[in-house]
Amino acid sequence: MAEEELHKTDADVSANDAADSNATVTDDVVVDAATDSEGDAVAVESETVTEEPQTDSEKKAEREEKRAEDNEKRAEAAVVSEEEADDLSLDKIQAVLNSTIDEKDMSPQMRRMVKRQQENTKRVEESIKGTKANPSWFVPLFCAFMIVGLIWVVVFYMTAKYPIPGIGNWNLAVGFALIMIGFLMTVAWR
Repeated sequence: MAEEELHKTDADVSANDAADSNATVTDDVVVDAATDSEGDAVAVESETVTEEPQTDSEKKAEREEKRAEDNEKRAEAAVVSEEEADDLSLDKIQAVLNSTIDEKDMSPQMRRMVKRQQENTKRVEESIKGTKANPSWFVPLFCAFMIVGLIWVVVFYMTAKYPIPGIGNWNLAVGFALIMIGFLMTVAWR
């Protein structure tokens, strides 16, 4: 008996599959070929329901949902590992921060604060453009002056005669002069 039910079920499934394959769609009406109790094909029509125009609250809900999805995508894009965070430029960080701000959702105080921040950023960028940087050789040079001066003084104290044997205690003056030149160069470092 269980086998008969199993075979019936398989036969019903194959009949339903055949009926589904005979379905056609024409101008919002689905014509489905089904079989009646005698096995004859019978056409059954059903109409599709068209969407009604959305109300303002539904449109607003959709916009909010879309905005939430966009913010989630931005948040996922902004998530980076700590190693990558060290390589990010300030422009990229500022772009991410600015992209999450929606003018419509801000209060007047927030708008003033954002405007003030943009003005401050612009001022800082202009002041940075006005500064002149030292050449790349500047830092190694003043470090070399200070190190050579220190070595000069240490060598004189240890030998009491070298680095220049004929000038005696003036070796201390030469060593300290080299250290001072290096120190004065650090004052001009930008």
